[in-house]
Amino acid sequence: MSEWTGGCACGAIRYVLRSQPFDAGYCHCRMCQLASGAPVMAFATVPRRDFDLVRGELLWRRSSDFGRRGFCGACGTPIAMQVAHQPDMIDFTISTLDAPDALPPDFHIWHASRIGWFETADALPRHARFRPDTRGLGDATPERSRD
Repeated sequence: MSEWTGGCACGAIRYVLRSQPFDAGYCHCRMCQLASGAPVMAFATVPRRDFDLVRGELLWRRSSDFGRRGFCGACGTPIAMQVAHQPDMIDFTISTLDAPDALPPDFHIWHASRIGWFETADALPRHARFRPDTRGLGDATPERSRD
């Protein structure tokens, strides 16, 4: 895709991604469930410098001891997440892209926290918590299923 753009439900927030997103995946952690009101959220990542807001400002809420979530203050749409172990990156919600079909998830994280009655119909890798190769974690994997 030549340009990645997206925004919130009401249009108050618009963004453009200045590089190819990577690490697209589903998160089943309890905080994603509560933040979205859904059993799972799908995120992808870009360098922080490549996530440009072109309209509006995100409101931020600290959602755990190692992460914060950005959302539209007008309609509440979850837009982004930043975590301490990846300070130069930003995760964004794939569903807020104008063309979300162009970025399918490649894995599941925090699958151990999934809601028992929900399962996706795919054969993607499922990780009980973070993926073993998650950038920035090393041996310092946060123990809680928050963010």
